[in-house]
Amino acid sequence: MNRPTGTDEGGTGDGRLPRRGQGQLESQVLTVLRSAGGPATAGWVQEHLDGDLAYTTVITILSRLYAKKAVTRSRQGRSYAWTPASDEAGLAALRMRRVLDGERDREAVLARFVSALSPGDEARLRSLLSRAADDPGDPAAPEGR
Repeated sequence: MNRPTGTDEGGTGDGRLPRRGQGQLESQVLTVLRSAGGPATAGWVQEHLDGDLAYTTVITILSRLYAKKAVTRSRQGRSYAWTPASDEAGLAALRMRRVLDGERDREAVLARFVSALSPGDEARLRSLLSRAADDPGDPAAPEGR
């Protein structure tokens, strides 16, 4: 794949593409991995990404996602085959949980979160909590209650 030169579509003017943030790369890798329909190698992910990422960069991103429990991996010869650990909603929930786990005053964080919800989202949350209390085996039930 060729990199754009000059100032084409967001270029820096010196032939380089603008830097993407780590979260943006992780999101792109997860999107490509979800499209695989099953376990995929880092080489497959690299081939299906837009842009010109080095194989080592793809490995680094997949390793970071693995450390965050956003992907799983299984041995395939001398390398790994990677699979998303969850769908988009599950990954968003994992990110929210990590933020909450990083705070000392969980009650204050939860109180601020709930007070900032729209009336419709607050009603959805109340419904989900009620359903979780009625059926602890429900996959929508919050963990660690």
